[in-house]
Amino acid sequence: MKKVIEMKGITKVFPGTIANDNVDFELLKGETHVLLGENGAGKTTLMNILYGLYQPEKGEIYVNENLAKITNPNDAIKLGIGMVHQHFMLVNNFTVAENIILGIEPKKGIKLDLKKAVKDVEAISEKYGFSIDPNAVIEDISVGQQQKVEILKALYRGAEILILDEPTAVLTPQEIEELANIIDNLKKEGKSVILITHKLKEVMKMSDRVTIIRRGKVTGTVQTKETNIDELAELMVGRKVNLVVEKDPCKIGKRVLHVENLSAIDQRKVEVIKDINFEVFGGEIFGIAGVDGNGQTELLEVLTGLRKPKEGKISVDEKDIYGKTPKEIIKAGVAHIPEDRHKRGLVLKYSLFENSILGMHKEKPFCKGIVLNYNNIKKHCDKLIEEFDVRTPNNAVNASALSGGNQQKLIAAREIYKDPELLIAAQPTRGIDVGAIEYIHKRLVGERDKGKAVLLVSLELDEILALSDRIAVMYDGKIVDIIDRKDADEQKLGILMAGGTLDENKEGVEK
Repeated sequence: MKKVIEMKGITKVFPGTIANDNVDFELLKGETHVLLGENGAGKTTLMNILYGLYQPEKGEIYVNENLAKITNPNDAIKLGIGMVHQHFMLVNNFTVAENIILGIEPKKGIKLDLKKAVKDVEAISEKYGFSIDPNAVIEDISVGQQQKVEILKALYRGAEILILDEPTAVLTPQEIEELANIIDNLKKEGKSVILITHKLKEVMKMSDRVTIIRRGKVTGTVQTKETNIDELAELMVGRKVNLVVEKDPCKIGKRVLHVENLSAIDQRKVEVIKDINFEVFGGEIFGIAGVDGNGQTELLEVLTGLRKPKEGKISVDEKDIYGKTPKEIIKAGVAHIPEDRHKRGLVLKYSLFENSILGMHKEKPFCKGIVLNYNNIKKHCDKLIEEFDVRTPNNAVNASALSGGNQQKLIAAREIYKDPELLIAAQPTRGIDVGAIEYIHKRLVGERDKGKAVLLVSLELDEILALSDRIAVMYDGKIVDIIDRKDADEQKLGILMAGGTLDENKEGVEK
């Protein structure tokens, strides 16, 4: 088979770290090749080099067996290489069609020919099996749809080789299926796809070959059908990984969180949480499952003081926290691992030691009067770095310099250190690798076993099923059912997530 990409001896050095160490990588025509590795292993760096965003210190790139000089993304696009980044690059108040043609707009004389643009987008969508409305505005469509726009944007520019960085990090189970079909359609058209991921289940489902990178070096390339999840995890982390969460039966304690008849509205004055009731007890992990956009985010914002509720009651440890400020809610014993680590979890331009005390910066021993005690803060940060295995050269680097998984570990460390009565964990393992996932899962179960209440909100059904003792499903702003973990499986939860109900015989019934 023809090699469409060959990268030879690629080395890339950043201050204090070798991101890629003499890496070889090849892609064949019509294959899906997964780049697998922990966060910070150097996968995205390698692909950013192929896409022209970084220049390597040494090494060569061959495209269609010709030596290529790729100094910027325009060079890559001319060579037929397109990249969809983990954080999308779309203009929120433009339509789908406007985003796709941006920079290479079809013209009628000197005017933009929007009719032709819409037609072109419809034609290309149909060809690859995308169902998407070219006239929809980006901010009104789901994350899964936005990702399709990014893929179409690359195809519209003539991409023969597509790089998808963490493409399933924000998708629902149904959208992941759709993406797998789209990739199959692309391969049938002779396109080649590189997937950057650390999700082993999807690797097995979506790829032909896998190249594993660990700490900047390639540890092996394997045919997907000749390997299995356990072997890939070991190649990736360098040790055997326990992919099953081990936990004893839960010992239910006192009621910690009590939510009664809670409603809230969004910025458009539309009711997004509708008369919700539930309780979370000490010693249990209470999971909330649901397709993204069914009110989970708004519920968490209300519980953490980031959004004002409309009506209802909320108490933590019998203390009223309804409508209180985030500061008062933290004081009442609530800690929060937020779903968006960049927006809510870290100040990216601050050092790790400054980030390690957010929310506690006015407490002893970190502060005396109005003066911060940097000695104590740095000691505290070093303790968290060591205990949670945060990979960093030191405590003074900016949070923005860490990989996603290490940023997540730092946030989890900070929040668990607060020793809260209620730990709210929202997407605690979004976009992180199996080694870090295993660690964060262990810590969440550890909090539960210490008698704390854990409220887990996740779009990963596997995670909900692995960790929860009870599971609530949210659909259209309501909790449609709460079931015991022993009665739950992926199919039942899937039915509830789509707005169906489970009848008395526990068979799924679509509404």
